[in-house]
Amino acid sequence: MPNCTASRVPFSKFKRRELEVNFDGGDVSSDGGLLLLREVEKRLGLLKQVAEILPDPRNPTLVRHTTEQLLKQRVFGLCQGYEDLNDHDSMRDDLTMQTALERDTAAASSPTLCRFENRADRAAAIAAHRIVVDQFIASFQEAPDELTLDFDATDDLVHGNQEGRHFSAYYNGYCFLPLYVFCGEQLLTAYLRPASRDAALHAAAILKLLVRRLRQAWPNVRIVFRGDSGFCRPLLLSWCERNGIGYVVGLAKNSRLLALSAQWRDTAARTFATTQVSQRHFGEVFYAAGSWNRT
Repeated sequence: MPNCTASRVPFSKFKRRELEVNFDGGDVSSDGGLLLLREVEKRLGLLKQVAEILPDPRNPTLVRHTTEQLLKQRVFGLCQGYEDLNDHDSMRDDLTMQTALERDTAAASSPTLCRFENRADRAAAIAAHRIVVDQFIASFQEAPDELTLDFDATDDLVHGNQEGRHFSAYYNGYCFLPLYVFCGEQLLTAYLRPASRDAALHAAAILKLLVRRLRQAWPNVRIVFRGDSGFCRPLLLSWCERNGIGYVVGLAKNSRLLALSAQWRDTAARTFATTQVSQRHFGEVFYAAGSWNRT
């Protein structure tokens, strides 16, 4: 039986450019970014440090995938957009993933990764955040004059019956409501919460912990808390004032603010009616609460 499959397919030239197609390309991966992630981790060592504090009750003589490799595989997969553990049933055989994990055999299966995730507990989460904050502090060559801590809650949509999911009318879907804290472009906190709770849940406690650690490293640094109206809470603002923390927060509409801003809102409405172009006007008013206490 003749072999009718050509090893190469020739195409006509275009000027000096030759076009060639062959079928011996070997193993191909569409996830080249994994190699960049490997280099970033080599420089930072963040996942290596986190892996050292994670619980591992396994028998060392039976371990085929180290805690560090499991953590890297899960995090690298998330960075590449593979949120579902089932994706790793094929990703484990990807040579690029294996190289990123510095393995020359198959990476972990989805059941192995599932058991790994379920070993994490509250203590591990707290310890991991300490490492993240310590890396943030180490990224400065000298003490900063001011730090702005941005608190923000956002939706984490779910597509199944995950424990703790809740329908949010604001986001119009079933989701979790994680709390993130950034300083500039650096993440300091990622705290997963159900969407059935207030957006400011535990924000005061997290702010206290961050301020304590940052002032331990830099006693004279000025710290500013920043958030939208979801974080305009008496507990948070009163604590900031008692502890010398500046704050910039949004305020929900009320009759007093509407009266003070009437001139700018009216100007914007008239201009929009004429131009049909969205308007943005800035003004300044004095608005003060005698106290943030409810009593």
